[in-house]
Amino acid sequence: MAQEETDNFLTPLRTSKETFATGVTSFDDNINISQRSKDVTTEGNNLAAQAASEKKLSDPTNSNKLQTFIIRTIWTFVMIGAFFFILGAGHFWCILLVVFCQITTFKECISITVENSQLINLPLTRTLNWYFLFTTIYYLDGLSIWQFTIKYMIKLPLIGNHLNWFTVNHGFICYCLYVLGFILFVKSLKMGHLKYQFKSLCITHMVLLLCVFQAHLIIQNILNGLFWFLLPCGLVIVNDIFAYLCGITMGKTKLISISPKKTLEGFLGAWVFTVLASFILVKLLSSSGYMICPIIDDLKINVFSNLTCELNPVFIPQEFRLPPLKIFEKLNITPTLIVKPIYIHAMLLATFASLFAPFGGFFASGLKRAVKAKDFGDSIPGHGGVTDRVDCQFMMGSFTYLYYETFISEKSITVNTILTSILLNLNEKQIFSLIVELNKILYDNNILSLETYNKLLNIYESLL
Repeated sequence: MAQEETDNFLTPLRTSKETFATGVTSFDDNINISQRSKDVTTEGNNLAAQAASEKKLSDPTNSNKLQTFIIRTIWTFVMIGAFFFILGAGHFWCILLVVFCQITTFKECISITVENSQLINLPLTRTLNWYFLFTTIYYLDGLSIWQFTIKYMIKLPLIGNHLNWFTVNHGFICYCLYVLGFILFVKSLKMGHLKYQFKSLCITHMVLLLCVFQAHLIIQNILNGLFWFLLPCGLVIVNDIFAYLCGITMGKTKLISISPKKTLEGFLGAWVFTVLASFILVKLLSSSGYMICPIIDDLKINVFSNLTCELNPVFIPQEFRLPPLKIFEKLNITPTLIVKPIYIHAMLLATFASLFAPFGGFFASGLKRAVKAKDFGDSIPGHGGVTDRVDCQFMMGSFTYLYYETFISEKSITVNTILTSILLNLNEKQIFSLIVELNKILYDNNILSLETYNKLLNIYESLL
């Protein structure tokens, strides 16, 4: 009995001891498992790091960074050299450069914003995109083409006789062409593809307005003088360079969310340097007649043509009165400043190039992010597409044209402009009648004798 009681008393103690031993063993096992797990994790991390390092070394993107930099640098100098060569070749080649950028930009914008897989089933959609492009170019630049080619086209037997009809009815012809494209678009609509087709039409018109139309105004800048083409281009390039330099040295405040690398400090710092650069650009460009003279009727002008013209007043030094100050009154002097007005205009253009034109680039960045594209294309090795290089130039060019027409253009009438207008708008009979009326005015003012006037009159009557 005593032995039984003793066993009953010791049984819980044995159980507790066994439980404790089991717990210790389990704890040791957990420690060992945890340690082994930690060792495995550490070994795994080391292997992953080694693999990542090996991948980094073998990554073609990383290993080709030097090659990409070399290609980008080479093509930068190629573009600079080609640009200056075209600039010296003449206004006609500069216009072709703008037309090339115009068409390429349209192609790149359409390409990244539409689904190419849809075009397999909708072949007419791509055709209509290009149809609307060339119809718009003809509407915007058609009259300028006739203006500069009429002296040569009028000699052709078939075209010369109908040239007047094309010029007089230019607007109506373009409207009919557009309506034809509109009808073809409606006829091409297919169920199941309507959303895509209307999306393509809207994008096409957006690009026509924002790129093609503004490129047309840049062409007008070239005709007004290469100065008004090169100065805005130079200001945008300088602003882009100094925005980058000021951003990496002083940039802390993010400017706009769609372009995280753009900073407020870089944005404002570039403004200061662009204004300063405008004085240098004006000094260099305004000293050449080839740069500042407009083109009237001859596109064969080049850098060796010795182009001269009557200077626009903005390129002539003028005297400006400074605000009256007491110090000037005490010295009994009239404060004046002699300066070319073009410097003041250049400051305003530089301000637009710094504070407003960059938003053309921000718009392009937003469009690329919307379609998840890095670049608009790969037309220029190492630089992306043409659109990536000229996105700010379109807005700057259109502003320059409107600024020139509003504040600088003299709207002068010359013999060449009158002659071109006559050839574009009058037929042969009307031209003879005009000559007779001019001779009558000369006779009434005693410039022509009665005998000469009668002889000329008889000649014109015989021709009629």
